[in-house]
Amino acid sequence: MRLGRLSSIALVFAAISVPAHAATIEIAMENLVISPAEVSAKVGDTITWINKDVFAHTATAKNGDFDVTLPPKKSATFVVKKAGTVDYYCRYHPNMKATLKIEP
Repeated sequence: MRLGRLSSIALVFAAISVPAHAATIEIAMENLVISPAEVSAKVGDTITWINKDVFAHTATAKNGDFDVTLPPKKSATFVVKKAGTVDYYCRYHPNMKATLKIEP
């Protein structure tokens, strides 16, 4: 009976110590809109911007953390490296704005 309890405890500790897998978060740029306009992510996650428009866009962080160019009908990725809130926009279409809320 005691061995069963120890095995159960070992399984619980093993489950707790397994690191979470990084997520891939997709953000669309279409009809001059970034969607979703607010996204939550964690350090290590990958952001994939997908430009569905027929003209180029950028994902340019106001704080300088990233500046990604997206040609028409293409996508680009960025791996999140630090926590914080990052407002970003398209340099070509400044009315296109969004926010990344990044947790550690």
